[in-house]
Amino acid sequence: MNGMAFSDFQGNADTVRQLREMLARDRFPHAVVLAGPQGAGKYTLALMLARTMNCLDPRETDGLPDFCGVCSNCTRIGQAEDLDIRFAEAVETREGLRDTDKRETRILVQTHPDVLVVPPDPPQMMIKVDQVRQVIQTARYKPQEARRRVFVFVDSAFMKEAANSLLKILEEPPDFATIFLLARNPGELLPTIRSRCVTFTLSALPASEIEGYLEKSRPEWNARQRQLVARLSGGAVGRARNLNLEEYMAARKDALTLLTTAVRSAEHSDLFRTTETYRAGGEGKEKTDRLMGAVYGLLKDLMALVSGTPELVSNTDITAELKSLAAAVDFGWIAQAAQQLGYVQSGMRRNVLRPLSLDAFAIALER
Repeated sequence: MNGMAFSDFQGNADTVRQLREMLARDRFPHAVVLAGPQGAGKYTLALMLARTMNCLDPRETDGLPDFCGVCSNCTRIGQAEDLDIRFAEAVETREGLRDTDKRETRILVQTHPDVLVVPPDPPQMMIKVDQVRQVIQTARYKPQEARRRVFVFVDSAFMKEAANSLLKILEEPPDFATIFLLARNPGELLPTIRSRCVTFTLSALPASEIEGYLEKSRPEWNARQRQLVARLSGGAVGRARNLNLEEYMAARKDALTLLTTAVRSAEHSDLFRTTETYRAGGEGKEKTDRLMGAVYGLLKDLMALVSGTPELVSNTDITAELKSLAAAVDFGWIAQAAQQLGYVQSGMRRNVLRPLSLDAFAIALER
């Protein structure tokens, strides 16, 4: 994204200003925790700050430091923005290695020599000690092409040894490095780690703000679609912008069939026709993951209706269908459905046939 700047960052204006003021006074902390819900912009903000620290053609906007977005440092750091793609590339590269090398290779994302992004390492999806060691090793040296080295830990799930290792570097931080720790909730990090960092919290945006933003960025959606997406994103701009509405609607339609069959215990042919389309293979897995997510979302909405808080419903465009389902179920049924869904997901991890486990899910819940 060329010529991007802080003016493109949505929401949390006071926090962003505070961080930029610290840059202006050259008082930026060595370690910063950016906390907040998924999609609030923690990662985007960390990379914006990394670019501002290292921009070759720095500028000011509103009297505060900003980045040009087009110099070689800005563009290379900016290439890390699409974290999912970079992460997939790193995993693929590791898969292609010999077994001995594979075991010793940790997943890291580095599009600029002085900016290292540390995602959770599969299959456990936690940050491992070798990833932290790599940070410690790199942090000892002066940056090669930037003014500051920047390290971004994109998750707060650290293996125990990795967390202890991180403490070492936080206790004696190098002069020319900044560490960002991203966490949905700062309480997920060890108190000893938190006490050595400065914490900033980003809050979710109100749905109305997200709708306004979507009006500009997704003009192909109508007002009802924008309203739905804003509610589904839970105040997270990133999630709202990237939601594939077509895929979501398809998954939700199937989720509704699954739950309706279970509640109405009607004829099963609709159910089997639906689950039949969830086949094996990678594509089938993504499709099933979307279905699971949609079922969870509908169960949450049913919970809101059963407990008399309809204002918490996300899928506002199908309120009528949801109300008719809610009238037929109770808390116990919803809890049991959530539990059954857990069984389906663990069955999928063990490669149980998908259509079968989805059928079993609906039939187990029949009234």
